[in-house]
Amino acid sequence: MGVLQKIEDIETTEYHLGLLKVRMAKYRAQLLEPEKKGPKGEGFDVMKSGDARVCLIGFPSVGKSTLLSKTTKTESVVGAYEFTTLTAIPGVLEYEGARIQLLDLPGIVQDAAKGRGRGRQVVSVAKTADLILIMIDATKSDEQKAMLYAELEAVGIRLNTSPPDVVFKQKTAGGITINNTVKLTKIDERTIRSILQTYRIHNCDVMIREDITTDEFIDVLLGTRKYIPSLTVINKIDGVSMETLDRMAREGDGRTVMISCELDLGIDWLLEAIWKASTRVEVYTKKRGEQPDLGDPICLRAGATIETVCHGIHRSLASHFKYALVWGKSSKFNPQPQKVGLTHHVQDEDVVSIFTK
Repeated sequence: MGVLQKIEDIETTEYHLGLLKVRMAKYRAQLLEPEKKGPKGEGFDVMKSGDARVCLIGFPSVGKSTLLSKTTKTESVVGAYEFTTLTAIPGVLEYEGARIQLLDLPGIVQDAAKGRGRGRQVVSVAKTADLILIMIDATKSDEQKAMLYAELEAVGIRLNTSPPDVVFKQKTAGGITINNTVKLTKIDERTIRSILQTYRIHNCDVMIREDITTDEFIDVLLGTRKYIPSLTVINKIDGVSMETLDRMAREGDGRTVMISCELDLGIDWLLEAIWKASTRVEVYTKKRGEQPDLGDPICLRAGATIETVCHGIHRSLASHFKYALVWGKSSKFNPQPQKVGLTHHVQDEDVVSIFTK
């Protein structure tokens, strides 16, 4: 077999592999669709509140309920047996002026992505989180972490990553137009067109601005993927040797916190890490003719706007809004203020002065 034939065989294999991935993605999406008949999952319809929502994800008996009880005023049932938590239990974590909603979700079982256990309900709640805590047992850390990441990946939750830099726009006529500003080494135009055909998309514009994979292009088409930051919480470190503890510390990626709920070890570090990862924007307010109130910031999620700031001050303020002055990173004229409207995006440590009608 010549070199050219080998290259052609590889390209054909990758092409068919891409089509198989499309089918798998469609079947998984169907599997995780809410059941049209039958009672609603008890306890899973929890209203989002506070400055951020943090979901605890993990296998049964890793200590999620204990952590919720120790960090909030909520008493979650704790037991030395699996599946103690059967519903989503909310608690409020108050830290550095922020009110963070902490949700203890039922333990994930293997193949939750296929609908086992209460996989559908757990996944639907996890997708609403601003931060996911992957909680694992120190004595089983390697196997549990890999399995949890695989389960979340299978249901369309992408941890600690950004959406692919691809602009996809459907149209009524004109066929398919594909452009790319970078060299594509993981997918080719033939595969892209075949994927579009599989989804019965015959008229669209596609602009690709990074070297994406087949999976990432499928994610763009589906449009249901959630890109959520996460922290890995290794519990029960009192049950492993110092050598194992040292190894886990060295393997940490900067998003790993090691704790012992039983001995109250590392809880303070975890609270600070949750606060930094979930409430990323602090905005200070300023009244006309006065100095900024630096002692009582408004804690907001990333992507917050002036309208969000108004709601954080008083629920009726936005309806009387005229304009705002902003000092800080989001101001085009920093250090001078910028006059902005409700849709202006604020950044961390901005100072905002609201003017009403």
